[in-house]
Amino acid sequence: MSLPKRVVLVGPMGAGKSTIGRMLARELGYRFMDSDRIIEERCGANIPWIFDVEGEDGFRQRETAMLNELADEPESVLATGGGAVMREENHPHLKRDAVVVYLKTSIEQQVERTRKDKNRPLLQNDNPEAVLRRLFALRDPLYTQLADIVMFTDRKSPRLVVRQLINQMNPKSPRQVRKVGKEGKKHA
Repeated sequence: MSLPKRVVLVGPMGAGKSTIGRMLARELGYRFMDSDRIIEERCGANIPWIFDVEGEDGFRQRETAMLNELADEPESVLATGGGAVMREENHPHLKRDAVVVYLKTSIEQQVERTRKDKNRPLLQNDNPEAVLRRLFALRDPLYTQLADIVMFTDRKSPRLVVRQLINQMNPKSPRQVRKVGKEGKKHA
């Protein structure tokens, strides 16, 4: 199997980008990178602190610089932050020499997977579900537009998602979006 130079995972909070990314990188023999974790390491602070001090715009500027830097990393799997798609200037960095995978999940799964996570500043309010619904409405069209593969992750083990992704990566038709449903069947 001929593999892509890079795999970039996009999608909402709680879709499994970090977990699936680590496993996928191991299976492919690639390096795993998480843009949010690298930003935290370089800043010496967590994302909520960066949001508090610099605001969301300050964080997004750091994120754009990081995505630009990581776009040249060969044989890598990159897990991005959920909002990375919101800045149009990030799109070329995400797509450069990469298969972009949209890990899509339902709002219900996002709520379940993020409900105890205090490291998600956008969800630290009285109604995180409403925030997730609003973010999904804004971001889903961008995730879909950028994606080479759309993979639904609801009620699937990370191992199954990784296996389905490896089966779907086809560098001969890199811009054709393939959607894999709950049963793992291809849909046009």
